Amino acid sequence: MDPPDTDACQQCGNCCRAPGYVRLRPGEPEALAVALAMTVPDFHARYTRLTSDRRGLSLTETPDGACVFLQDNHLCRVQAVKPGQCRDYPSQWHTPILDAHCPRFELGLDAKRAIRACGSLTSHN
Repeated sequence: MDPPDTDACQQCGNCCRAPGYVRLRPGEPEALAVALAMTVPDFHARYTRLTSDRRGLSLTETPDGACVFLQDNHLCRVQAVKPGQCRDYPSQWHTPILDAHCPRFELGLDAKRAIRACGSLTSHN
């Protein structure tokens, strides 16, 4: 039996509902505005806010705290140009708060490493 694919995104959208914010990198507001067929100033006014440290912009959230681009089907409305912070999670970075919401991390990191090392799970029942 093959081990579960603990690296595959389950497309549950939980990371897009977790507390925190998506900091926008240089050039991302412009790319997002183009993808949404709107002007950059309109994009800024509708979809961004100043980060709490006042050093950049982040995406806004819906009233329930979800990312403004999370759709009802749990997929990203701007998938093709989604911000780097989103693209990089969790392969390049992760946090306990986000990991607690992600099905990929239901098994602890040590358990996932053991699964990969063994190549399969065995039952001792």
